[in-house]
Amino acid sequence: MNICFKTFDEIIVNLGLEKIKTIGDAYMAAGGLNSKAGVKEVALAAIQMKKFIDDRNADPNIPKKIKFDMRCGINTGPVVAGIVGIKKFQYDIWGDTVNTAQRMEANCEINRINISENTYLLLKEDPQFTFTERGTLPVKGKGEMKMWYLESYDKEIDE
Repeated sequence: MNICFKTFDEIIVNLGLEKIKTIGDAYMAAGGLNSKAGVKEVALAAIQMKKFIDDRNADPNIPKKIKFDMRCGINTGPVVAGIVGIKKFQYDIWGDTVNTAQRMEANCEINRINISENTYLLLKEDPQFTFTERGTLPVKGKGEMKMWYLESYDKEIDE
């Protein structure tokens, strides 16, 4: 897991995102907390993380017992951010946006990137991204929500 999270850290830093925390085998990061990065960079990070996991899992030299799968959930919107606690305090983010991102992850298939309608609406016009519409699905505590799988990013269009 450390190998995977170390690579995730490098991806996050390279794209100007903020790592919030790890919780067990979960990795939480955010964009838009500074002026450097936003929703596109979050989507790119997810695609790069997924590619790393796919490539690593396809490597026959890595024993099956140490392969690592992932699910990624992305949502876009306002958050509350701040320092938590008085002992071993840490920076954290909260709010409906964070809760919805977690629901996107929980409703995601293994090694896929599931995005909310909020995120899709911000990315859909970018010709570099491709999506698969999932339709409307029931989401715990939220009711029915539209979701899309973020499939890829065409780097060549950037060049």
